Amino acid sequence: MAMLEVKDIHTYYGNIHALKGISLTVEENEIVTLIGGNGAGKTTTLRTISGLIHPRSGEVFFEGEKITETPAHELVYKGITMVPEGRGIFARLTVFENLDMGAYSQPDRSNFNDDLERVFQLFPRLKERRSQVAGTLSGGEQQMLATARALMARPRLMLMDEPSMGLAPILVESVFETIVEINKSGTTILLVEQNAMVALSVADRGYVLQTGEIVLRDTAENLRQNEMVQKAYLGIE
Repeated sequence: MAMLEVKDIHTYYGNIHALKGISLTVEENEIVTLIGGNGAGKTTTLRTISGLIHPRSGEVFFEGEKITETPAHELVYKGITMVPEGRGIFARLTVFENLDMGAYSQPDRSNFNDDLERVFQLFPRLKERRSQVAGTLSGGEQQMLATARALMARPRLMLMDEPSMGLAPILVESVFETIVEINKSGTTILLVEQNAMVALSVADRGYVLQTGEIVLRDTAENLRQNEMVQKAYLGIE
């Protein structure tokens, strides 16, 4: 049984048919990536899985449980967190307060300090800036904070939407090294990323979306070697 199973999802924005029968699976401990151009439906897929919007038809299952109509905040308690596009931090709160907010779903606060130390080991910069107002952090630091805040909920599945957006190339490398570390520590990851080259370099498998439909699905290695993917998304002629 897959950790996450999406079956024939059709999602609309008003009369706009955004997702046209999306089906995918994510196995435990995998990194799976969704790639595609702007408007392909990548973010809408994550928003549908995370309960921020509900599909008009189709089903979503997490660890065998149907979660298609489950509200987003309840999914956090079930073990699903999302690192949204644009980071979505609480800009007026401190770094520490943002991390504390991330742990709200944990009824047992006895593990809070251990969880805090874990994210500070992953992101030493955040430890240095724990008292700093989050809105004054650099873009790279805000991405670290958004990821760390999601980790404070102890997710089994983390949805990540465009973690490299707006970052300098040297920071992109660091972000994806951290994603690999998070995965190695036991968190399954479904990743949406415009930078297909770097996404496929860390993923186990991938799906290619075009205008709300999956047009290719394969191992990340095979997708890197696929001529259509190379031309359309990897900049290889």
